[in-house]
Amino acid sequence: MRGLICQLRFSQSLIFINFTSLISKETIQQIQNRIDIIDIIGGFVKLKKRGTNYLGNCPFHNEKTPSFTVSPSKEIFKCFGCGKSGNSINFLMEHEKYSYVEALRWLAAKYNVEIEETATSPEFKALQLTSDSLYIINNFARDFFANALLHTEEGTDIALSYLKERGFNQETIQKFQLGYNPSARDEFTQAAIASQYSTELLLKTGLVVNRDEKFADNYRGRIIFPIHNMSGKIQGFGARIIKSNDRAPKYINTPENEIYVKSKILYGSYFARTAIDKADECLLVEGYTDVISLHQAGIENVVASGGTSLTPDQLRLIKKYTKNLTIIYDGDGAGIKAALRGLDLALEEGLEVKLVLIPDKEDPDSYVNKIGAKAFTEFVKKEKKDFILFQLEISLQEAGNDTAKKSAVVNQIADTISRIHKTEDFTKRQDYVKRVAEILKIEETGLNALVNKIIRDKLTREEARAINIETPPVEEMPPQDELTLLLNKDEMQEQALVKSLLDFGMKEWDEEQKVADFIFSQFDDLELQGMIDNQQLVHLILTYRQWYEDGNEPSAKDFLYHENTEVSATATKLMVDSESELSQNWKKFYEGHISTREERYKEEVTSTLNYLQLRKIKRLIAENQMEFEKTTDPEQQMICMQTHQLLKKMEAEVTRQMGTVIYK
Repeated sequence: MRGLICQLRFSQSLIFINFTSLISKETIQQIQNRIDIIDIIGGFVKLKKRGTNYLGNCPFHNEKTPSFTVSPSKEIFKCFGCGKSGNSINFLMEHEKYSYVEALRWLAAKYNVEIEETATSPEFKALQLTSDSLYIINNFARDFFANALLHTEEGTDIALSYLKERGFNQETIQKFQLGYNPSARDEFTQAAIASQYSTELLLKTGLVVNRDEKFADNYRGRIIFPIHNMSGKIQGFGARIIKSNDRAPKYINTPENEIYVKSKILYGSYFARTAIDKADECLLVEGYTDVISLHQAGIENVVASGGTSLTPDQLRLIKKYTKNLTIIYDGDGAGIKAALRGLDLALEEGLEVKLVLIPDKEDPDSYVNKIGAKAFTEFVKKEKKDFILFQLEISLQEAGNDTAKKSAVVNQIADTISRIHKTEDFTKRQDYVKRVAEILKIEETGLNALVNKIIRDKLTREEARAINIETPPVEEMPPQDELTLLLNKDEMQEQALVKSLLDFGMKEWDEEQKVADFIFSQFDDLELQGMIDNQQLVHLILTYRQWYEDGNEPSAKDFLYHENTEVSATATKLMVDSESELSQNWKKFYEGHISTREERYKEEVTSTLNYLQLRKIKRLIAENQMEFEKTTDPEQQMICMQTHQLLKKMEAEVTRQMGTVIYK
């Protein structure tokens, strides 16, 4: 069969990327061998034993009825509510927002596994080197700026005195590692270059700029606010001007680079995470000094958005610790608009959102210093406003008596309520419909119908987009007979082949070879492209073959915990969809069946391979027929006829091996 297939031409090519990590395969294997998924997930989710599995409330979406299932035998979790699934490492990456390597290091620490480093691919190594270098430069800059603030005449006279006038004490300044960039043109730049830091990387950090072909400090004459990631590393900086200068912006921030992505950062989150978890509430303010002043007052469950609209990543960072979000912004028009931006996304994430507006043209920084921590806490508790109802109040004020504007308000608030679309939040949505209808003095049934229509329309648009993405245009598909079309739609056989390889690859096929040897003898890389459409499955097969040829004995577990999240997700899906049966199309058009997997794995492998080969042959027959119909060249027609005869012989051979009859 392989020899016959080799005579045919395939136009597709495979781009194969080998993903590696800093941690050696031996270390990863040790970690995998010690993983206890119940022990790991049970540290974050309360699990109860149900039969052979464990059940709990899903940590990734709000639910009252448990639908989050953990299988210790398969080492996977699956939520039947939101659909999330994966293994222990996936769980840590999703729940704790770790990278793959960070999750491995967490597990290594938990199970006392000594980490052994290994070589990486050039691309990954370059990325890691750049990231590490940026962190190192940022640490150098933090120390330079802190020293300039606390131990230089300019720093103490100008910057430190300014901070103390703002009410910040020495302990707070040191806690947040505040600093000062001297006003000289290139004092920091010269110090960094003298320490042999790369000017290319210095420019990438935003600390240095190239002006008039000369390097200079970007933040000179400014207070420096280091920005920490969740592990305490310095990702970037905010820089506030001290002297009044109409031309210069009040704040300058680090440009986006390998370690600084603004949409994923909340200032102060490193210092606030424990307090947020303990209080079960996150206070969100706008600026750096708001965070620092509240922390100094003992109100530590607070972070800052930096004045931008909230992003999904920032909201998920908050949701990681609490579902209760309270926005505290200035009470002026700009503050109100800033508070309302992005909050529809918060509703979609399932957060409970409240608003507090600071009065008398104050901000959280000045107000807590004015009235004290206790009074501020009481003020926040007393003045919390429901986000949806507050948004409605503001919108009605702006609309006045304008009928058209009032109509727009109804549509706007209906759209906001429609964001509360999760099944478990149905009662909450209905309560909002009732309360809003009373305020607007409209029929509750009418508003409810409008909200439901918006939800349906959104779902319809999402489904349409999914179809457009996943389904190729009809005109691009070659005409095929009904059987071939059905076979093209059937991916279960592709999955069955990969699952056979994962589950039985190291079992004996005959006296001379294992199952993996037999499967790989049936095709080479190019032929594999002709047999399997799903490129993730192709990638997984080739990864298996590479490991096997390197002398390893791959197992399903190796792929379940693979560092490439796409490979891991593919393997997880195969394990979640454990019933890898033949499709209904197969049963309809062919006699015979696949026997019990554990007992008759050889028949499963043979039948699945034959199925895929037959499917490919039928596609080639259809393509060859198209070419025959298009050409008027007698010589080319003869080639097509010969190709057709060859393909029919191949079809007959596969059919004979299968012992089945093809129905036409």
